[in-house]
Amino acid sequence: MRLFLSSYRFGTAAESFVRLVREPGRIAVIANAADAWPSTARAAAVTSEMAPLRSLGFAPEELDLRDHLGDPGSLRERLEEFPSVWVRGGNTFVLRAQLARSGGDAVLTELVREDRLVYGGYSAGACVVTPSLRGIEFSDDPADVATACGTAVVWDGLGWIDRVIVPHAGASALADDGISQTLAFLREHDIDHVALTDDDVLVVDTEHGDPAGTVDP
Repeated sequence: MRLFLSSYRFGTAAESFVRLVREPGRIAVIANAADAWPSTARAAAVTSEMAPLRSLGFAPEELDLRDHLGDPGSLRERLEEFPSVWVRGGNTFVLRAQLARSGGDAVLTELVREDRLVYGGYSAGACVVTPSLRGIEFSDDPADVATACGTAVVWDGLGWIDRVIVPHAGASALADDGISQTLAFLREHDIDHVALTDDDVLVVDTEHGDPAGTVDP
């Protein structure tokens, strides 16, 4: 299992993502964390991911989970075309709901755990792989799920790692009171977590005996 989890894009460790993938090529871009945004803002969010990935030698293509609702088989076929996937930020609860609706939670879990797909994600894309989304509601509004998906909120994360990730910690331009509230909640309930600044990334590479992950830099 190879994971690149960050607060904002590549942090200061873009080379770590390239190294994890081994050879840049086609990469699926999942932007469904932005599904509750106005269509123009969502389209801009997709576009904004492409140039940074291309600058590292990747050939990015959007993979919209909404094209596979209730059809995990077609989603699996699509994902199997790519050696890696990049999941951008937005609303963690919306992303989690869209993964559940498309079967992407199960499909991604299988492909990632079998090391058939390298996973890169930041902000919501990183938070969603943790054991639970409890505490994230102080920064991301769970009510957006009803608007974007028309389904109930899913509070369980994908459970690929044992710690909760708190992005935009420290002196981040994206930091708000919600981050402080999330950290206070996690400490109060003695929940293992890692707070990432926008420079930090958490790299997990179980092939090389690193199941807990290493924060870089």
